[in-house]
Amino acid sequence: MSSPGDDGLQAATRSPRIAIEAVQPSLELGRFAAKTIAGQPITVSAVIFADGHDVLAAEVVWRDDRGQGGREAMHLVHPPGKDIWDAVITPTRIGRHTFVIEAWWDVFATYRDELFKKHQAGVPVELELEEGRRLVAAAAERSEGELRQALESVLERFQAGANEGERVGALLDARTARWMHAADARPHLARSEAIYPLEVERRAAQFASWYELFPRSETEDPRRHGTFNDVHKRLPMIRDMGFDVLYFPPIHPVGHAHRKGRNNTLQAGPDDPGSPYAIGSPEGGHEAIHPELGTREDFRHLIKAAADHGMEIALDFAIQCSPDHPWLSEHPGWFSWRPDGSIRYAENPPKKYQDIVNVDFYAEDAVPSLWATLRDVVQGWVDEGVKIFRVDNPHTKPLPFWEWLFADIRGRDPDVLFLAEAFTRPAMMKRLGKIGFNMSYTYFTWRNTKAELTEYLTELNESPMRECYRPNFFVNTPDINPYFLQSSGRPGFLIRAALATMGSGLWGMYSGFELCEGEPVPGKEEYLDSEKYQIKPRDYTAPGNICYEITQLNRIRRENPALQTHLGVSFYPVHNERVLFFGKRTDDLDNVVLVMISLDPFEAQEGPFELPLWAFGLGDEAALHVEDLMSGHRWTWHGKWQSMRLEPWHLPFAIWRIHPVR
Repeated sequence: MSSPGDDGLQAATRSPRIAIEAVQPSLELGRFAAKTIAGQPITVSAVIFADGHDVLAAEVVWRDDRGQGGREAMHLVHPPGKDIWDAVITPTRIGRHTFVIEAWWDVFATYRDELFKKHQAGVPVELELEEGRRLVAAAAERSEGELRQALESVLERFQAGANEGERVGALLDARTARWMHAADARPHLARSEAIYPLEVERRAAQFASWYELFPRSETEDPRRHGTFNDVHKRLPMIRDMGFDVLYFPPIHPVGHAHRKGRNNTLQAGPDDPGSPYAIGSPEGGHEAIHPELGTREDFRHLIKAAADHGMEIALDFAIQCSPDHPWLSEHPGWFSWRPDGSIRYAENPPKKYQDIVNVDFYAEDAVPSLWATLRDVVQGWVDEGVKIFRVDNPHTKPLPFWEWLFADIRGRDPDVLFLAEAFTRPAMMKRLGKIGFNMSYTYFTWRNTKAELTEYLTELNESPMRECYRPNFFVNTPDINPYFLQSSGRPGFLIRAALATMGSGLWGMYSGFELCEGEPVPGKEEYLDSEKYQIKPRDYTAPGNICYEITQLNRIRRENPALQTHLGVSFYPVHNERVLFFGKRTDDLDNVVLVMISLDPFEAQEGPFELPLWAFGLGDEAALHVEDLMSGHRWTWHGKWQSMRLEPWHLPFAIWRIHPVR
């Protein structure tokens, strides 16, 4: 006779006996992909346990989007009482991967553990030996080929005449354990509830140095519009400073309607070039090139020339239009119109952008045609050889659009990377990383004190940020002239350069930073005579420039793997609140770098600091070899407490590579 509870009973008997919890890396239980870099080891962990005292076994099973991958045995992490298991996998192919965790009762390992303890204690084990023989025989029966032969060789050691010690030795032999693991029937097999995605990306998603310039300003005469061909002469200088990504603001035709004049005035003169973010004119839109910059063939030639210098070209993807953009006449249903029939221009109160109008992603005529057109724009530039895009204000566009776009574009070319220019709420910035932005602008621009920097870098190293968010520490942008740089002079620019280059694997600067440009619009974080509204030639060899120091910082980053990520930062004691002291190291301690930066651009700062001798397992009186990576000088430190003076008029930071005296 059945009862209403019988179905529940049957379900309970089929439920997993082994619990698999707290899987990492994971974002929202597998809803989004955690990030990693091709060829970089990544630790997969989980809490795994079951009833009783039987020994468990577990594996990570991982696959790429072609079904290729492997299995990696997981091991119990010490102390074992926390039931944390982990394994290291190393995906080498760029693209989407997935992994699951499997766990089961390891019957033979449980048996071996009991046999060893009883034999060591002198307890009779004749019955246990028969149990072991039967386990091996059953494993041989379900095996084939060389594995079966190996297990049968164990059984041969049980033939008549084998004494107890020989039989115990056969069952406790490490080779027997390996063969039995390979033949394991995996009783009570359980799998993690979710399939966890991993986005495996190329190295430039984690380590790159960005340089931003306006091609139209690559001219000696502000009355002559610079061209792509003019950019060629700058390539050696930018390369020699150590940059590998050359980023351009929009290169498309600039509209004439409501064109802005110098310093964002509402009336443009006849020679004012307008803002490149007012995209679109009768010459074309997002798919076109501004005629004064050159031809498409000129652009292709520049991409190749940059590659020959070891650099990639990154383009701005700004989804906004001049009132002259062809889309307004061809697809008026993609835009928002006011009751009086006028179009709604862009606003970010109190800022107004009279020369820009925005599309409406969910207008009746825009779904799905606008989405597909924007995808085609990106794909068109990818086809031209552009593999990196800086996306303007992505947080003001629909999240579903970005998630779809990334899957579509990367489904054809997983090399394509997207940088989010998002200065917005923390939850939104994290979400942009989760849905697929490879890297992001950050709050670094406004973190200046020791407490602020320590807190922010620590947050970036913790979950969930470490799994979903890669910070690109831009020191300035055409839109942001940080208050710190407006009055701190050359030392302030050196301080921010050191913080950015040493703090993150990704950093960037907008041209003029190396010349310590910081003259502001009074009371605002904006540049006076902004390059957004005028052609701005520069003398990049002008006195007071910091090109040499930037070159050295980029060299140090390239030569030290510990500095090629924002992860792994540790803060160390220094008795001065105006000095930041931190270190980065590789897991094998083969590369350990210490960084000390004065946060004061005006006065010298000094104080005692503590060396992390414990990181090497050394006592307080041990010695370390030191190399100053800026000067090349070498010496030895003795003992954990040292002292340092940083002078802003000389160099407001120090970078040391250390290793123990052997």
